[in-house]
Amino acid sequence: SVPSVKAPEPTGIEVPLFRKHELLLTEVTLNGRVKRYFIVDTGASFTLINRQTAKELGITVDGQTPVLPIFTASDVILTPMVNLRAVRAGEAEAENVDVLIHDLPSGTSGLLGNSFLNRYKVVLDSVHGKMTLYPLKGEASPDRPGGYSRDFWTGQFRFYHRTLEELKRLNAKYQKQGNRSEQTRIHNTIRYFENQLDELERKASLAGVPRHWRE
Repeated sequence: SVPSVKAPEPTGIEVPLFRKHELLLTEVTLNGRVKRYFIVDTGASFTLINRQTAKELGITVDGQTPVLPIFTASDVILTPMVNLRAVRAGEAEAENVDVLIHDLPSGTSGLLGNSFLNRYKVVLDSVHGKMTLYPLKGEASPDRPGGYSRDFWTGQFRFYHRTLEELKRLNAKYQKQGNRSEQTRIHNTIRYFENQLDELERKASLAGVPRHWRE
């Protein structure tokens, strides 16, 4: 019998980290030109940039800009969301990264969250001051349609479905309150995420992702 050939493990990309108090930071390059030190947060759904960084990137926010709710103890903050052409940490680069514009209490320029990190398996090594990013995309095969695992596909679909549910709940709340301006902003965001979900569906169909991975 022919021995089965195991696909080679993807090579990890080492990214230097440094510690500031309890935080781990790394240098990132945004849209190929603006360099900043960001907090690395594997628990954050989105990458964040502060207003100053957004300004330096030439980003303008208006009434049509999609927003995402950030829930605080007493309030809901509608946070502008924009798409960056490229985000790079070390030699790892991701294109079309959704980021929120929000000033962090720590005064840091931003936070590297899962809208960037979810393209990799992340191994943090704070002792040696590095994180290793293993690209999730590998060779396409019957059990890895499009080169991605079942966990990746189900995670992506779950994220969009959950986000849309949350936005629709918030939209209904604003509708009840008669809050027209917030309603318009949330409506734009729902449309944005529905388009993103349609695009994901298109990619999944092309890759032959099973229907039950898309729920």
